[in-house]
Amino acid sequence: MREDNYKSEGHGGDRDRGDRGDRGDRGDRGDRPRGGGGFGRKKVCPFILDKSLLLDYKNLKVVQRFITETGRIVPRRVSGVTAKNQRRLTKQIKRARCIGFVAPLMEE
Repeated sequence: MREDNYKSEGHGGDRDRGDRGDRGDRGDRGDRPRGGGGFGRKKVCPFILDKSLLLDYKNLKVVQRFITETGRIVPRRVSGVTAKNQRRLTKQIKRARCIGFVAPLMEE
């Protein structure tokens, strides 16, 4: 009953629902290996590795190491920083931007 109403209301009911058009054969994906390959080396947080590395907004060398050319903060998955240190780092970078030690975010 419901299907009949759907077709009669002009919702394209004459077309088969299983038909996806001519998109080619996409079903043969089982032969491809999974995973990105990667380098096989785990990233280690630089703040844990080197205890003398001070995380402070006045320490521009450290702050600029975790900022891209456009002024964006480098994400954890790229830098390898732990979640706790990433939160601290973000806070310090934002402080440095506010004071003017680091240039604000540039528009592309």
